[in-house]
Amino acid sequence: MLICALALAASMDAVTLQKMAARFAPTEVAARVEALPPLERAALAKLVEAARLFDSIYLRQVWAGNEPLLLQLSQDATPLGRARLHLFVIDKGPWSNLDHDAPFIPGVPPRPDAANFYPPGSTKEEIDSWYKSLSPHDRELATGFFTTIRRTPEGRLGWVPYSIEYQDLLGAAARLVREAAGLTQQPTLRKFLQLRADAFFSNDYTESDLAWMELDSSIEPTIGPYEVYTDNWFNQKAAFEAFIALRDDAESAKLSKLSGELQGIEDALPIDPKLRNPKLGALAPLRVVNLVFAGGDGNHGVQTAAYNLPNDERITEQHGTKRVMLRNVQEAKFKKTLLPISAIALSTKDRKDVSFDAFFTHIVMHELMHGLGPHQAASGVPVRVALQESYSALEEAKADISGLFALQRLVDKGVLDKSLERTMYVTFLASAFRSIRFGTSEAHGKGIALQLNTLLDAGAVRVAKEGTFSVDAGRFREAVAKLTGEIMTLQAAGDADKARDWLKRQAVVRPEVKRVLDKLAGVPVDVEPQFTAAQKLLSSEAR
Repeated sequence: MLICALALAASMDAVTLQKMAARFAPTEVAARVEALPPLERAALAKLVEAARLFDSIYLRQVWAGNEPLLLQLSQDATPLGRARLHLFVIDKGPWSNLDHDAPFIPGVPPRPDAANFYPPGSTKEEIDSWYKSLSPHDRELATGFFTTIRRTPEGRLGWVPYSIEYQDLLGAAARLVREAAGLTQQPTLRKFLQLRADAFFSNDYTESDLAWMELDSSIEPTIGPYEVYTDNWFNQKAAFEAFIALRDDAESAKLSKLSGELQGIEDALPIDPKLRNPKLGALAPLRVVNLVFAGGDGNHGVQTAAYNLPNDERITEQHGTKRVMLRNVQEAKFKKTLLPISAIALSTKDRKDVSFDAFFTHIVMHELMHGLGPHQAASGVPVRVALQESYSALEEAKADISGLFALQRLVDKGVLDKSLERTMYVTFLASAFRSIRFGTSEAHGKGIALQLNTLLDAGAVRVAKEGTFSVDAGRFREAVAKLTGEIMTLQAAGDADKARDWLKRQAVVRPEVKRVLDKLAGVPVDVEPQFTAAQKLLSSEAR
């Protein structure tokens, strides 16, 4: 298999690579930066500069060979060299996210599941055994979000704080973030930025995470180590990402009422009542923003449309989480990918019910649902730790399917308009084809394959003779509740073997789905954002 993949990479010419890159439609991501007062614009420019540094940190985290390879590619001015560089920048590495991480540059190894968080030559079993040999306090540090595992010169295993591992780039980022804090006139933004700059040196992100939760400003920056998808061994180590955005006050106010419904949704989850949270964290802020710039783990391959942070269970259990919706990114995805997909994948009757409102509202509820359901496994450890490499796909599937369960409940209660009941299931089905095109090696794609196949088995989704897909609304509602309960119950049990087996069986692309995917070859898979507002901002501030 490896020899075939390397041979394929060697055979890829510039035209082939350009076609691969064309699956990401270049799309301007616009935001009204000019509406900010001058000092806030200057602060925003500093944050964009800091966010750009996270590309380099993330490249290091994915693979030790990324930075030297990027330097080599940047010096190749041939058409093939330019095509390789373009795709490398999109994927943040020499592996195609949309092609099961197949290499597209000859001479590179398979994408490492351990990324660059663990010592070269180590095995997952070796690291796991070492973890178990540590005292509880040391184990907590070693398995924490913000450490890498390295060997001493004598060959012993140990951990290194991110503040030391990436000190060169974090030092530069801290300086820029502090300069932004000195410019802004918004107190909560200044407080967060000062604390986050301190965290880059202290390696303790708790206080700055809480300040981020309480942020109330026109500029909405998310900048730090967060998601664990890059660590495919244990889903433990956080990758650095940055989303620098402007708050959309009107849309944020419109959706804030959903946060007040969370406890009622938790109390109604289709699981054993003992597994429900009797009291959710107090804070559940919901922000709708327009993205100005994204960097690091926040900008590679398929673009993030929303996120739910922080991931630290100690914070989420006591204080809840914050959900951020990237509205301008979601609009771009809907227009460039979802509408063309629905015209091919769905029955004629269902196509008319695909709506941006349903697409956007489900993404909102997806992010809200990350904070609901079991977070501790039966063994007492976080679900993330118990399920290991299966966690991310199941967590994304949970948020998707339970998001539909929650929306149906809110429609039944009259909190959301009855028309959503007609559009949300059909829009979700169209979006399933959008997500499964991300590849089943990626958490979101794997999670959606599990859901789609389960819905097909339940008769909630039907396939016509001509190959189009349609929704059986009655069965869909029942299947959504059943699958929500199954995923959450498995998470509460923390049964890693059962999770692996389930995903192996159901997180696959079936023939009837593959036939539709083949017809979508001419439709972009996602967008390649062009951060024109950020570029103009940096140019104007440099004058």
